[in-house]
Amino acid sequence: MLCSMLEHVLDYISNTGPMYYKGVYHLFYQYNPNSAWFGDGMVWAHSASYDLINWFGLDHALVPSEPFDAISCWSGSATILPGDKPVILYTGIDANYNQVQNLANPKNESDPLLVEWVKYSRNPLMTPPDGVKGDNFRDPTTAWQGPDGTWKVVIGSYSNSQGMAILYQSQDFVHWTMHRDPLYSSSKTEMWECPDFFPVSINSTNGVDTSVENPSVRHVMKASFNSHDYYIVGTYVTEQERFLPDADFTGTSSDLRFDYGKFYASKSFFDGKKNRRILCAWVNESDSMEDDLKKGWSGLQSIPRQIWLDLNGKQLVQWPVEELNSLRDNEVYVYDKQLESGSVFEVSGITASQADIEIMFELPKLEEAEFIDTSLVDPQLICDKQDASVTGKFGPFGLLALATKDLTEQTAIFFRVFRDHKDYKVLMCSDQKRSSLRNELDKTTYGAFVDIDPQREMVSLRTLIDHSIIESFGGKGRSVITTRVYPELAINDEAHLFAFNNGSLSVRVSRLNAWSMNKAQIIAGGKLKLYPRISRGRSKEYDP
Repeated sequence: MLCSMLEHVLDYISNTGPMYYKGVYHLFYQYNPNSAWFGDGMVWAHSASYDLINWFGLDHALVPSEPFDAISCWSGSATILPGDKPVILYTGIDANYNQVQNLANPKNESDPLLVEWVKYSRNPLMTPPDGVKGDNFRDPTTAWQGPDGTWKVVIGSYSNSQGMAILYQSQDFVHWTMHRDPLYSSSKTEMWECPDFFPVSINSTNGVDTSVENPSVRHVMKASFNSHDYYIVGTYVTEQERFLPDADFTGTSSDLRFDYGKFYASKSFFDGKKNRRILCAWVNESDSMEDDLKKGWSGLQSIPRQIWLDLNGKQLVQWPVEELNSLRDNEVYVYDKQLESGSVFEVSGITASQADIEIMFELPKLEEAEFIDTSLVDPQLICDKQDASVTGKFGPFGLLALATKDLTEQTAIFFRVFRDHKDYKVLMCSDQKRSSLRNELDKTTYGAFVDIDPQREMVSLRTLIDHSIIESFGGKGRSVITTRVYPELAINDEAHLFAFNNGSLSVRVSRLNAWSMNKAQIIAGGKLKLYPRISRGRSKEYDP
């Protein structure tokens, strides 16, 4: 287990305010102490780490206690003010069920663990403006400071049939004024939840502080809606307080997402320790509410990812934080292996239920690839109709994770390669149809195109497997798919891992490296526990 963690696993909903402060990584997250599902009484649970891998639980940071958050303490963000002063802006659900924005400060700024927080006595700082319903005004972002010293923050909203990021400004972080226009809005979107707005370097994988504004950065606007996290890249015009995207949201499958599977309500933060931007998100369950109530918890956390702007300037790249490699153990490897049509070979010698795999494929005779007009198709629909059992030319080829020896159960993460009018297109799929013998599960198949040229680089995949969660990074992190699966048979020592090729044309595994993953140390309720290294699903290790 990595971030969903600790004794606070009854109901994990979303990130609230991740940050790095005085040598400590902090994760605040939405938690319901009374139920396995979202409801009244949500609190800000709090966990901390020195390395993003091993975590320990702390007291709740914020609980409903005042008229401005009487019903719940919902999501928000943390900001580090000048002088190394952390503050929290969060959405309170007041006694009338209106969403209002509140401020909290640490009781002791010298405490690197930030155990106690004090709510500002004059909350709320921001209330729903005219034209915005009381339940469409939430989730303040990390604030940034303009060149003139003005603080700015964005609130997610929906008004006049448009999802939007409402911009507020302040000189003292207490008195806030709404800007006349949203920082950005779109008629192609629903209510914006958990918005994020941050700069990315145009020529480096390093992250930059949220307040950086200069010609060496672009800006990213992210919004959570329709069960996914979408983003656009563009230019932030400070003088006009306008965000000008390279392309608007379209409401179609062509919109960019952080992750094309289960991944929602994400938050990013700048890690000044290593000059990088880190992204984490909530990953929900795929079984039933009754299952969640029975086990007493639901929802978990993705592995923290470093994110940066691709060299092409069009999209972000994501990769698991380097600290994860410290859990690798017992490496096995395969080099230069031909995969003929219909071939399957087992990657043995590792714990397949808890593993990290990197594999690279070479494709000869690309000119024989099937034709497809990618402008007319939804990649998820292709993956669903042409799943891992359907033979094409180049593909499906990839990995069979959490599989039984006889492949009765399997989760297939695979590629297909097509050609269109101009070049080649790489499709990445995650097929859950055979992931479990259980029938009452969400087994949605996910898919995305990967922006690589297979003529110039190999098709690569990194997959993190941890019992009920599989996070897959295609094309060195250009497309990512996270899934939740619940095998009945392929669990613990009965889980197997295979590489396969079900296409009619052969492919070559240039390199495969796989590791068993050790367990992270999680200190919960004063008791040290060892958990599988990512966040939990149905691991028998889990003991809430």
